Amino acid sequence: MAKDVRCEVNSCRFWAEENRCSAETIFVTMHSRKEPAKSEETDCGTFEVK
Repeated sequence: MAKDVRCEVNSCRFWAEENRCSAETIFVTMHSRKEPAKSEETDCGTFEVK
């Protein structure tokens, strides 16, 4: 399991100093029904606006 999750989206309520994610869990979603082949085809479902 990842111990250090990085995030550059400082408008998210889980964003912390040094671009760290402070959420207890991370949920990653897909853009479409097909399986993603690269990171650009996924989204962070954990995002919440500050």
